Amino acid sequence: VQLQASGGGLVQAGESLRLSCAASGSISSINVMGWYRQAPGKQRELVATISSGGSTNYADSVKGRFTVSRDNAKNTVYAQIDSLKPEDTAVYYCNAEIQVGRTWHRYWGQGTLVTVSS
Repeated sequence: VQLQASGGGLVQAGESLRLSCAASGSISSINVMGWYRQAPGKQRELVATISSGGSTNYADSVKGRFTVSRDNAKNTVYAQIDSLKPEDTAVYYCNAEIQVGRTWHRYWGQGTLVTVSS
């Protein structure tokens, strides 16, 4: 199983980005999917999660600017980030709880860098 993230880049403050993360491999089912980020010199932090049924949860720092969604048919989770701020600069990692056979595992994507200039 692999998670492949894409969509990062260099943007100016106030602009928007859409991140994508697709899961592939021998997947039986996917439960919660989400996004984390790690800024330079800081610990990785949870940004948002979405359940298989579409329930979402956001960190206070991104509420109102960050929208997480998913396409279950494509095993893909998305992150729409609006009104980007320099403090949003980080490597963004996707994460998913995936059933392989009878067992559940937690997988991480490789990360995609978002850089916001002021």
